[in-house]
Amino acid sequence: MRKISSWLRLLDLLAPRLCVACGRRLSPTEEVVCAPCNLHLPRTGFQYCASDNVMARLFWGVIPVERAAAFFYYEAGSNTSDILYDLKYHDHPEIGVEMGRLMAHEFAGTGFFDGIDLMVPVPLARKRQRQRGYNQSRCLAEGVSQATGITVNSHVVRRTSFVKSQTQMRRRERQENVEGVFELKDPASVSGRHILLVDDVVTTGATMTACALELLKAGGVRLSLLALGFAK
Repeated sequence: MRKISSWLRLLDLLAPRLCVACGRRLSPTEEVVCAPCNLHLPRTGFQYCASDNVMARLFWGVIPVERAAAFFYYEAGSNTSDILYDLKYHDHPEIGVEMGRLMAHEFAGTGFFDGIDLMVPVPLARKRQRQRGYNQSRCLAEGVSQATGITVNSHVVRRTSFVKSQTQMRRRERQENVEGVFELKDPASVSGRHILLVDDVVTTGATMTACALELLKAGGVRLSLLALGFAK
């Protein structure tokens, strides 16, 4: 154990790791975000009332959702936006894995994951994934899986196209942008099961809704939703 600690300290000396939120140098025991930034993350607390919160209400009357939660509130230009931006655009898949693991550890005691049979990350279009090299939602799901043991299946649904980024779109434009872009590929793997659909950030819920509607075609599917960030 002492050798491992010394090796980590040497690595940090040679190649310092920085907090993705504030840029401060991380200690050997810190991962991705430093302790002060972790402490001050604007946590939503949605997991404590997962059936009725601001995120869950986005989907009421649209798709049947049993639970919905996000780890923190997302706001453009904030430290939390830096976490998501580095995850998506700066080739740091490890951010997703670590944040997924952290989120899962905090949610575990609330019963949020009870009865979940399978996690399905919202897929990227093939071209988009080739450009990025990974799917950030898959990275989050992998981190959650490491903490909970719940299996991840990335091949249930595929995204058939990517039209354009939704960052600057209004709610109606987002809905139109994702209509018909998902295709259910393996209905047998989700039929009759409780699925946790995982995405990086929820703004209007349009992307999760479109993907969830494909999953529901398998029949007997129960749905819960999880995201790292939730836009106010």
